[in-house]
Amino acid sequence: MTLPIDMVSDVVCPWCFIGKHRLEKAIALKPEIPVEVRFRPYFLNPWVPREGISREEYLTTKFGSPDRYRAIAQRVAQAAAAEGLTYALDGIKRQPNTLDCHRLIRWAGGNAARMKQRLMDLYFTEGGDLTDRETLVRAAADCGLDPERVRQRLASEEDVAGVTQEADAAKDAGIDGVPCFILGGLVAVQGAQAPDYLAQAIERAADEYAKRVAAE
Repeated sequence: MTLPIDMVSDVVCPWCFIGKHRLEKAIALKPEIPVEVRFRPYFLNPWVPREGISREEYLTTKFGSPDRYRAIAQRVAQAAAAEGLTYALDGIKRQPNTLDCHRLIRWAGGNAARMKQRLMDLYFTEGGDLTDRETLVRAAADCGLDPERVRQRLASEEDVAGVTQEADAAKDAGIDGVPCFILGGLVAVQGAQAPDYLAQAIERAADEYAKRVAAE
């Protein structure tokens, strides 16, 4: 019996960057429990326009100034480093609207985890501009998608409504912070919790999920 795990998150959320890594560690701690991870969209900053804005403007609007954010973000950068991840605070030059990123993750199908990781690595580690369509096309190609087909789809409105509706539904359901892990539709875990904690939650959810399926 496979336990579905829905990870509600955004690619520009640093705790989601860390949380995905911790989830993977948690899953590895419970190899006897088969799981299917599904990545659900969330807009951390729905007010950012489709074309994006400068990182400086974003940090000033949201935190008061880039320096104020840097003081706050050191703890997050240290948490990322402890996971073997690099959050290059000064490398990010542009703040994207993530609708197109979520469309790519949806289109990646069975490669969704790889696509999500590639986008987060671009943003947090490599200083990539996720507002640049060709950057997104190259990222998709890195994950096995056809670049010309992706270029055409990004130029269209395909899945814009579907992704937006799904992200809005998460907020309507009361999710006001990410990452949020929904295990088997039964247990919700908020935040980038430690792998041990997540592994225990996965075990509890798997037991409950098995009982519910057996009762149906």
